[in-house]
Amino acid sequence: MADQFTSTPKKELSTLSVRDLFYKYVRYLPVFMLSVAITLFGAYAYLRYATPIYSVSGTIYIKSDDQGGRSDKFEEMFVNDKAANIASEIEVLKSRPLMERVVQSLGLQFNYYAKGKIKTVDVYKYGAFTVKALEVADSSQSFSLKVKFLNSQEFTVNDSDLKIKFNQVFKNQYGVFMLVPTGASVGHEYEARWVPTQSMAGALAGSLVIVPKTAGTGILTISLQTANSQQGADVINQLMTEYRQYNIDEKKSSSDSILAFIDGRLAEYGHALDSAQRDLLVFQQKNDLIDVETQYGNYFTSIQTADESIELENSRLAAVNLVNDYLSDRKNEFSKVPSTISIEDLTLREIVTGYNNAQLERQQLIDANVPVDNPRVQEADNQIEKLRTMALENLKNLKKAYGGNVNALKQRSGSAQTQLRGMPFKVMDYVERKRRVEGLQNLYKILQEQKESTSISRASTIANSKVVDRAMPSGIPVKPNGMAIKAFAILIGLLIPAGVIFIGEILNDKVSSRFDVEKLTSVPIVGEVGHSFSDSVLIVNKTTRSMVAEQFRIIRSNLQYVLGTNVGEKFVVLVTSSFSGEGKSFVSTNMGAVLSLTGKKTVILEFDIRKPKVLSGLNMTKGPGITNFLVGKAEIDTLIRPVDGYDELFVIGCGPVPPNPAELLLDEKVSELFSELKKRFDVIIIDTAPIGMVSDAMTLGKFADCSLYLVRQGHTFKKQVALIDEFYQDGKLPKISIVINDVKLKAGYGYYGYGRYGYGYGYGYGSYYEEEHAPRTFLDRVVNFFDIRRWFKKKK
Repeated sequence: MADQFTSTPKKELSTLSVRDLFYKYVRYLPVFMLSVAITLFGAYAYLRYATPIYSVSGTIYIKSDDQGGRSDKFEEMFVNDKAANIASEIEVLKSRPLMERVVQSLGLQFNYYAKGKIKTVDVYKYGAFTVKALEVADSSQSFSLKVKFLNSQEFTVNDSDLKIKFNQVFKNQYGVFMLVPTGASVGHEYEARWVPTQSMAGALAGSLVIVPKTAGTGILTISLQTANSQQGADVINQLMTEYRQYNIDEKKSSSDSILAFIDGRLAEYGHALDSAQRDLLVFQQKNDLIDVETQYGNYFTSIQTADESIELENSRLAAVNLVNDYLSDRKNEFSKVPSTISIEDLTLREIVTGYNNAQLERQQLIDANVPVDNPRVQEADNQIEKLRTMALENLKNLKKAYGGNVNALKQRSGSAQTQLRGMPFKVMDYVERKRRVEGLQNLYKILQEQKESTSISRASTIANSKVVDRAMPSGIPVKPNGMAIKAFAILIGLLIPAGVIFIGEILNDKVSSRFDVEKLTSVPIVGEVGHSFSDSVLIVNKTTRSMVAEQFRIIRSNLQYVLGTNVGEKFVVLVTSSFSGEGKSFVSTNMGAVLSLTGKKTVILEFDIRKPKVLSGLNMTKGPGITNFLVGKAEIDTLIRPVDGYDELFVIGCGPVPPNPAELLLDEKVSELFSELKKRFDVIIIDTAPIGMVSDAMTLGKFADCSLYLVRQGHTFKKQVALIDEFYQDGKLPKISIVINDVKLKAGYGYYGYGRYGYGYGYGYGSYYEEEHAPRTFLDRVVNFFDIRRWFKKKK
């Protein structure tokens, strides 16, 4: 049975640790509740005064035109309608210049705030006034206008003494301004903050998030997180509007450049045509050539056919020269090439188409604020120059080909002209002048057609984007997240005290719980003794029902398991500890009392010769004692002293302190003493010196049947518990068992967990025990109110 008792704590150690850990923390429930309450209050204050952040978004569709279906080559060459590059359009939407147009359109240079006692609120579109800036001293610097209303009509600005009214112009160091009422109710204090357009545009553009809504489509979602939901919605909606207008303006700008180029050529060819027509008319009048065709029609039939072909080739050659001159002129380096509609060469058209497309792509990069020294712009410049060189080389070949065609036609015309050598030179001059007029008329007609087509395209310009879903203000903030912050506050409120307690437990090197003892040693724990608030050392008597007295009775019952069946009715109990102050005399005295109450004649030996406390604890005077007997100067009968109030309890004091107590205990007289006492008493309790300091306990151990080793809560070091295990394993003391002394209920020992050994206390027997209580403070009453164990007891 003794072996079973000894092994029980180790077998149930894991269960004890979980339960012990729970009760160790649950006793701090008031602290946890207070900590959680504080962190929740902090979370509430943060949520109350933190600026909420809202997320607003809108959707825009970027259309991609299909060039493959176009049949009009001129429209393909001159209209800016290439398939949109979604990535490039996103950069345009996020560009600072475009956002500056938004800021100027909405007047976001001024932001308005209503100032409260604690929190300042953005009153965009809900303020009592707007500021009209008539003149700003330095528009590149930020400044604030602090407006304090004296009444519903008068106010002061920046704490000046000047009283100003609505719609009244006033001037200060920042410029000239005027406050225009909005009709809303007037508060007490406002602040209007001026932010430069560039800074405001940069901040808004940097906050934009633009992503394709679905992969492979031109639908973009534009979102913005802002402290003012209405302002964010207005910014996104105005951005989509400004983007549409920007797209239209870009296309019109390209068409205007083309029209300006055509107008210049029309003026040049118009002057040449007028001069040629006047020259022909003067020549006809001067030489009286009225009906030359009728007279010489038959002679000119063949010449006319050749000349028509020559004129056609010349018109083509002129178109080639027109394009060649445009490309050769460095002023047109980054402009689109005029139409090649009259040049029937597919290679040249493809080159010119690629050249124009490269020009448009470069312009988009420039519009997106990409620096000219950027590798992408440099690559576009190289591509343009390459295509320009290819076009000039192709034009050179075309000029050579058309020139060859003209020469061949002239040869054919020359054979017909041989027949007209006899004709008057006047007729030949007339034909030459008329042929020049007709050539200029053909070129002029081509340019007029091109101008009309471009004008029609400009007039019908539409944006390549469409608003799918306008941004709407949101009333639900995305930041701060109330639920997450409250949950985090609760977590922090629990972790802070738990961490403090945990760190305190780690740094604590003294025994604070039964579990601390059990995890360090396999020595059985025979019982626990609670903290006593009584002024008397002797707690146990016939009538007492206190908790501590009952604990000594439990230890008395458990001793039979420690002693076993081989000891008999008489036995000797040795009481020791690691060092002084752990309550050996207190336990020895009360163990003697509780054993004497069973009818056993009990004697307590005050063998702590160096520091005796038994007699003083019993309020008994000192006198001859054990040391007198050991030196042969006293008899046992003269040393035995009865304890008042206890019929079967006696005590023998230590006597005078000798100079050599350790050697004195090795004397044969010690064996004689125990032999005589065993004849006279049933139980002998030895109150010996601390075994961790002197060897007295081990010397007296051979006379004892069992040893009670005291461990005091909050006093005994954990490393000293390992010493008990060493004594237990090496058998240096007989049948060691541990008594945990000075256990306080608040430390987590009471009300739980130890009833399985027969010595649990306080669990459901509150009406049976006569509890000892220290004077209760207000804090004690608060802790007691939140003590979870009270509720467990009530339920029981």
